[in-house]
Amino acid sequence: MIVYGKNPVIEAIRSGKSIEKVLVAHDAHPPHQVLKLCKEIGIKLQKVPRQKIEEMAGNKKTQGILALLSPVEYVPQERLFREVLNKDSFFLTLDHITDPQNVGNLLRTCEVLGGVGALIPKDRACPINETVVKASAGAVFYLMLSKVANLSNSLRIFKDMGGWVVVAERGGKDIRNVDLPMGCALVLGSEGEGVSRNIIEVADVVVSIPMGGKVNSLNVSSAGAILMWKMAEKAIRGITQSKT
Repeated sequence: MIVYGKNPVIEAIRSGKSIEKVLVAHDAHPPHQVLKLCKEIGIKLQKVPRQKIEEMAGNKKTQGILALLSPVEYVPQERLFREVLNKDSFFLTLDHITDPQNVGNLLRTCEVLGGVGALIPKDRACPINETVVKASAGAVFYLMLSKVANLSNSLRIFKDMGGWVVVAERGGKDIRNVDLPMGCALVLGSEGEGVSRNIIEVADVVVSIPMGGKVNSLNVSSAGAILMWKMAEKAIRGITQSKT
């Protein structure tokens, strides 16, 4: 959802709505109230060409300011962590994955395989927008999503609460030979850069998918689906057996 104009943006922020970021035209001066509110709440403020704001708004009368509202409500990270540990399940940690199709596909698979939700960084990450919602087939509305400033710090908090951190990265242990723990975070990195070094340092285990073909890489959403299936296999088998 898009809101533009000085007063509508101010009221959107004051209302407590989940706002992905606020865009301000290069040739405009953001209102003092907007600057103050964004700083207090931790909303990202980005300078862009005025033309981009007008194109997104579909209107030239924007006063050079626009806010992107998230279609979902984010939850505190501790609430996500507790739910995962209580359910002996898992959540995704999306380390600066910027493609909305990949993010949507990953969230859809997470929900289908019994995952609780996802941890998402505030910066350099795809916002949960209409494209993500569509790619997830609406799965985002059944997941707990938390947005944080520092992924590695958040994962350390999760470990202190009793959770495990599993990182998917090249050079890790063969996924076929690892008994993955539940009550864990599964970390997936961007296709270009992979998982950040400071997050790998937090990991309890680093795993990789063995490759047998001539193309030695997988799209992150495909790799994530394989890893999530492996992670949830025991839980799904137990559910199936209980129904028979």
